[in-house]
Amino acid sequence: MGAGACALYSHDPAFRNLNGAAPLLTDRPASRLYLDHAATTPMLPAAIAAGEAGMRSWANPSSPHAEGRAARAALEAARARIGAAYRWGGETILTSGASEALGIALGRAVAARRLISAVEHDAVIRAGGDAGVVPVDGQGLLDLTALAAMLDGERAIVGVQWCNSETGVLQPIAEIAAIVHAAGSLLLVDGAQMPESAAGDVVEHADFLAISAHKRGGPPGIGALLVRDIATLSPTGGQERGYRGGTENVPAALGFAAALAEAEDVAKMRSLRAKLDDAIARSGGQLVAADAPRHPAIGAYRMPGMAAATQLIRFDMAGIAVSAGSACSSGSMKPSHVLGAMGWSVEASREVVRVSFGRTTTEADVDRFIAEWRSVARSARAFAA
Repeated sequence: MGAGACALYSHDPAFRNLNGAAPLLTDRPASRLYLDHAATTPMLPAAIAAGEAGMRSWANPSSPHAEGRAARAALEAARARIGAAYRWGGETILTSGASEALGIALGRAVAARRLISAVEHDAVIRAGGDAGVVPVDGQGLLDLTALAAMLDGERAIVGVQWCNSETGVLQPIAEIAAIVHAAGSLLLVDGAQMPESAAGDVVEHADFLAISAHKRGGPPGIGALLVRDIATLSPTGGQERGYRGGTENVPAALGFAAALAEAEDVAKMRSLRAKLDDAIARSGGQLVAADAPRHPAIGAYRMPGMAAATQLIRFDMAGIAVSAGSACSSGSMKPSHVLGAMGWSVEASREVVRVSFGRTTTEADVDRFIAEWRSVARSARAFAA
């Protein structure tokens, strides 16, 4: 945003708080309920504190003087903690986020071809370019027979999400990896939504793993590409051992590492989502991919008869933040390519919203959403009648 735009907003009362300063997200009313953690989750206090400490170590970590060496030491310590949190034994390349990490892997892996699943994040679709697209079944799970057939030929890099950011569907990474590696190809796993506690089943099989800080309680603007064998990735020069240009973001790296030190209560989230699944099904809603393994904190739900855009407005007016698909695509409100690949009609897919939990979500929060969902659903049925 340019200076002119900033000046324009600074004179708009809607963009100022009572002290005349630009508002912070913390200025929002305490009554607001945030259920869009899959888009981004609030920074943990430990991550904020670590980032603030990093800002006081302002030197360039590539500089040879004492200040630069101190910044480098802090950066490398953070890098080691990030890799260790995911139990990764290979290289950790720090990036601006998971999207850049995915782009680096797809663009520079030592492979002749690229394959991606039909339900990948928009960042993978953009980076994949002319990649071959592997279909999925009605539950959003990769067609393993089709994958094996498409791997017949030169070495490929195959990009697959651990968890779909719209539906929460979990792919069978071990089975996919067995097929990919049997064909002499490489597996890239998008782990942006993956909690560190789930990493054990993935790190055994992935050749590349893309991760993101802001989904884990860390700062936005930083992520990492975890690389098993650095020889499978072509360098371009610059920082990050020659695999990414740009001055390293030391404060963000410290915040990322600090966030990963705090575990999530996955069992609690699974219980809350099960309660929400049951309530919506009993109230006439439709669960997306109800028969597939799903992320414990992400659920997608169809409200027949009411467009997702209208639902979002109704929920927002009630003080509840949810979304319609991934944050990178929901703003356009275009039909979901994910649901389309699963066989959903355009009409039905336009009636689906996503609800996602975080560390602070409580049972009372879920009860509040259920009550509001039932109220909005009654309006949809009344309108249809």
